[in-house]
Amino acid sequence: MIIRLKPDVTPEVIKTLAEKYRAIWVDGKQNLLVLPSKIKSADAALQQVAEKVIVTDSDIQLASREFMPGRREIQLGDLRFGGDSRNTLMIAGPCSVESEEQIEQAAQLCVSLGIRVLRAGCFKPRTSPYTFQGLGIEGLRLLAQMREKYGLRIITEVRDSTHVREVIEYTDIIQIGAKAMYDHGILRQCGKADKPVLLKRGFGTTLQEFVQAAEFILSGGNSQVILCERGIRTFETKTRFTLDLCGVEWLRQYTNLPVALDPSHAMGYRYGVPGLARACVAMGVDALLIETHPNPDAALSDAEQQLSFEEFQSLLPALKRVAESVGYRLV
Repeated sequence: MIIRLKPDVTPEVIKTLAEKYRAIWVDGKQNLLVLPSKIKSADAALQQVAEKVIVTDSDIQLASREFMPGRREIQLGDLRFGGDSRNTLMIAGPCSVESEEQIEQAAQLCVSLGIRVLRAGCFKPRTSPYTFQGLGIEGLRLLAQMREKYGLRIITEVRDSTHVREVIEYTDIIQIGAKAMYDHGILRQCGKADKPVLLKRGFGTTLQEFVQAAEFILSGGNSQVILCERGIRTFETKTRFTLDLCGVEWLRQYTNLPVALDPSHAMGYRYGVPGLARACVAMGVDALLIETHPNPDAALSDAEQQLSFEEFQSLLPALKRVAESVGYRLV
């Protein structure tokens, strides 16, 4: 249950109520008291401070359509997506920052194609300790150079809670990867950040668990959360993961959060990325992530799924046409 508090309720009273009901006080412009969803009615003490009482079916609360009927909008400088914008934000770049030359080539490609957001990982949560783990802080500095030089927005991933502050400092969108989705240290720190957070679904995670992870960020006061479907593990072995487009429709129907899709990680093989990307855009999603590398075969991580620059460049016009066909615009 969510209590929208009256403007004149003092912090002392709110803190007392939060402790009594084991509630979370979402301070700032929202000024909300969020109680466990099993509480279905407001007693006299809550009614006294309530401007509005919102009852939810589950602990998907701040992300629910009961709380906010429409979709939240994300404003990234002069870029706008989500809400009623009917914009699909295009995010492109390599899996990892590997060198200054490589990431500059990716930045130049984005600029030449009118893409405003560059993605690349600096801290890589790899399955094997014997593979490339990313350039770390040096990678963040290289991304910051690309932002300064080319005017791009930057998105990169937090691997664990040891470098959340650095990622928040250097980037414009914080990405929480599938393997870090359950890391409460990361979720809570991102909840205090004043930047958009792109939260990827864990590959063994239900939709309920996925959105409840987003609730940790939202309840921390950060309302700028984007849910990203990137494929889940099923019985199928011929593809890396299975892209859950049914789940995407559920998220769009029952949550108020913008939804992004990542066909690169879902398929795991570059031959399937263009077709999946077209399907994603046809759904009218709020953002699309595609990995592209100047020399994919030599990439230090996820080589098989990254498109070459030529492949990505030839795909982009088709994605724009698909977006237009469903009343959206690729930005």
